[in-house]
Amino acid sequence: MTSQVHPVDEMLPPPKLFTLGLQHVLVMYAGAVAVPLIVGRALKLEPADVAFLISADLFVCGLVTLIQSLGATQWFGIKLPVMMGVTFAAVGPMVAMANANPGPEGARAIFGAIIAAGLISILIAPLVSRMLRFFPPVVTGTIILVIGVSLMRIGINWIFGNPVGPTAPMIVDPAHADWLKAVTEGAAAGTVTGVADLPAKFAPAPTLPNPAYAPLGNVAVSAVVLISILLIARFAKGFLCNISVLLGIIIGAIIAVALGKMTFDKVADAAWFGLITPFHFGIPTFEPVMIVTMTLVMIVVMIESTGMFLALGEMTGKPVTQPMLSAGLRTDGLGTLIGGIFNTFPYTSFSQNVGLVGVTGVRSRFVCVAGGIILIVLGLVPKMGALVESVPTMVLGGAGLVMFGMVAATGIRILSGVNFATNRNNLFIVAVSLGMGMIPLVAPNFKQWMPHDLHPLIESGILLASVTAVILNAFFNGTKDATDEIKAAAAMADH
Repeated sequence: MTSQVHPVDEMLPPPKLFTLGLQHVLVMYAGAVAVPLIVGRALKLEPADVAFLISADLFVCGLVTLIQSLGATQWFGIKLPVMMGVTFAAVGPMVAMANANPGPEGARAIFGAIIAAGLISILIAPLVSRMLRFFPPVVTGTIILVIGVSLMRIGINWIFGNPVGPTAPMIVDPAHADWLKAVTEGAAAGTVTGVADLPAKFAPAPTLPNPAYAPLGNVAVSAVVLISILLIARFAKGFLCNISVLLGIIIGAIIAVALGKMTFDKVADAAWFGLITPFHFGIPTFEPVMIVTMTLVMIVVMIESTGMFLALGEMTGKPVTQPMLSAGLRTDGLGTLIGGIFNTFPYTSFSQNVGLVGVTGVRSRFVCVAGGIILIVLGLVPKMGALVESVPTMVLGGAGLVMFGMVAATGIRILSGVNFATNRNNLFIVAVSLGMGMIPLVAPNFKQWMPHDLHPLIESGILLASVTAVILNAFFNGTKDATDEIKAAAAMADH
């Protein structure tokens, strides 16, 4: 008498595995490549290096997905249908680090912080489940809402242009610049007299509108992408609806090519095969404040993963035991450690793929194993990374509004299950935490008189909101077991 195989452990025929695995990859693809694009451009890296980050991200996504779904010893891998991808929760702190230290030097500091946070996460994974009482839905919903709102700035800047640099809204009047140059050179040559030495770093203020900022053509392309995504989401069914963001980006890219705004020169120059090498930017550096920042992010990520795993266990009919949960959370840490080594970022389970399990009804973890293999292959093809890097930001802007807005909307959905009617203290928690999270967005120079070593920690609105929400919840509501509430909140998540 043979024992019946659980649907989670069922091995499907190879053609079906490939098709369903590819579906998982397409659902997560737009979100997976967004983070390396954001961070790479914030670091002001060369296009080839940004393309490498994208390839590295796809490769590590696949590798960590294999570990999580297939399992690696009793210590790593929850062995459920889970697709792993870069978490948006880490984007705010990483962009702040990139702005403070652009270039390869900043990349080494970011990857050092990620490696250290990954190691710490592996060690504390078994303890995280005991911390659930500090992260009820009123806390996690607020944090996710702040993450989404913080990321919206990136999507908006993709459409109109960055507020600083070549696309800044205002530029210096050429006549003012010419006058200043003539006076400076004349004073140096002795042909202009009676002029005091100019103060150090003196420069005329920008007063003219910059034609490179918010050109109507770029705004129109972003609008077409946004409208396309909304139309596909409204009228398409099933799988096509699930990849509406990816299809919108493809439509925008086609328009950009037709307008001459996108070329494939970099794609043609890229190789068909390229290994992902560790420490591409050099040996990582380890900044204590950055490590603390990234570790706090990972704790939030693992709390979210806990809820996701518990919900997925119920969805697949395979209850998650304490050893399974610890193995899954350790893999979040291991994936982050591997990410730092291979020049990429912190990893977590992608909830849209968890939702896809519910939509398709296919519970086999080997579907996600197939998806992981596809991602590894894509990561080893540099042309794929070069293609994504070639997509103009105006195309990504329309999609960014949807992707980042959906993160914020997910936070609102989670908060919709919070008791505000009879517990008004929850209103204070959300209100004050949201306000703290907005400080770096509205007043980015608020920290100018504070110790410089604290800047990487406090210039992230996400972390300010996280710490505030945890403290206020403990103050108003105390700490009680919130496992069932977190599980219900995870079932509503879609980010």
